[in-house]
Amino acid sequence: MAVERTKRVWSGAIAGVLLVTALAGCGSGGDKEGSAGGSSGGSGSGGADKQVKLRMIESLTSPARTTYLKDMISRFESQNPNIKVELISPPFDQADNKIKTMLAAKQDLDVLEVRDLTVSEFVNNQYIEPLNDYVKDWSDYGTITDVAKSVGSLNDKLYFIPNGMYQRQLFYRADWFKEAGLEPPTNYEELVADAIKLTDPNKNRYGFSFRGGSGANGVPDTMVLNYNFDNIDPDDSMFLKDGKTMFSTPEAKQALELYVKLFKEGSPKDSINWGFSEQVQAFTSGVTAMILQDPDTIPSLKEKMDISTVGTAPMPKGPGGKAFISAGGAGWGMTNYSKNKDAAFKLIEFLSSPEENTGFAKATGLIPIHKSASEDPFFQDAMYKSLLEMGNKPDEFVNIKANTKYPGTSQWGQVAMETGQQMLLGNASIDDTLKKWDEYWAKERANYQAK
Repeated sequence: MAVERTKRVWSGAIAGVLLVTALAGCGSGGDKEGSAGGSSGGSGSGGADKQVKLRMIESLTSPARTTYLKDMISRFESQNPNIKVELISPPFDQADNKIKTMLAAKQDLDVLEVRDLTVSEFVNNQYIEPLNDYVKDWSDYGTITDVAKSVGSLNDKLYFIPNGMYQRQLFYRADWFKEAGLEPPTNYEELVADAIKLTDPNKNRYGFSFRGGSGANGVPDTMVLNYNFDNIDPDDSMFLKDGKTMFSTPEAKQALELYVKLFKEGSPKDSINWGFSEQVQAFTSGVTAMILQDPDTIPSLKEKMDISTVGTAPMPKGPGGKAFISAGGAGWGMTNYSKNKDAAFKLIEFLSSPEENTGFAKATGLIPIHKSASEDPFFQDAMYKSLLEMGNKPDEFVNIKANTKYPGTSQWGQVAMETGQQMLLGNASIDDTLKKWDEYWAKERANYQAK
């Protein structure tokens, strides 16, 4: 589970991560030498007498996002004429590997986008710098929500400032549901049953936007987690309170049986290879009726659909009538070998200021990180309604932190995708697949505890 998940919710993530928008101007409050780079002298100080060039790379790239980020950088450069920023924007599917390659080779890089899925690996390999000393004198840091701080931290050290928060909800075709006399599902059994009812291959209509390619582990991980709800260790969410993995139980098998049924009877067959773009495209083009996704999907929905046909609902619950939800994110960190750390943090501080971060969140469909978003009419939009609803019911929708402390978290998506596809194609049994997943996480924990 990404990103990140103890008992904090959207009252801590959208009434306190959606409690988010603009306060101060451009986040310059930290102009101290050795932190924000406000004085001259020193390597990378960003002083008026020294020209500094920063190299920056993003991970979650898209054309529109990159364009907006370049505009933010232009505003930063206009306010800091002695600092120039080179932005590297690899294709989305290649970005994380590009970042890892650059870090391993210690190529020139100052600011990078760190994800909740990659932070442990980067820290384990000593690639990135803790930011604790840098944020001490940054006045806007105090307005960042606790959830956002938690997502950017590992072992009590802050390694990145999130540029927005992710939280999944259900988007569904309200017109299809009305036509079929259905209410939006409240649990996974209902979701699968509705998906099957709404599937008609002759009309090229399917109930669910399945994701079997990159990022495929999101749905099965969440289903297995929620089918084990009462026994999950909230501080180590891939594991049970007795130390076993969540994939070792009869409940895990029940969840995966339902997951396979969802693919075989309620989803397009080619969705076994779909990633984010394909599953969103299927929903916006009228091929699928439901999709479980983060709010960064919202801009595409508004651009490509009659928004009156789209409904939102909270995440499905497990058999016990409750659901673990997870607030995750990515954000800006710095390499530990940067020669321009002061200037690098000055850029991070600017991009993370209330004004800039709120604008970025609006442009990309994320939840801002500062504590004033609930006052912004933009986030009262119907598309955010279910996120607020989950936040107002913390006993039903329990926020849980992801296992970002395990280096293997960054590789889990690939492992789960490859083995999961074999299961969905009938080339591996559910029992054999669960055994592989159980062994993967048991080994991760053993290696971690052995350090």
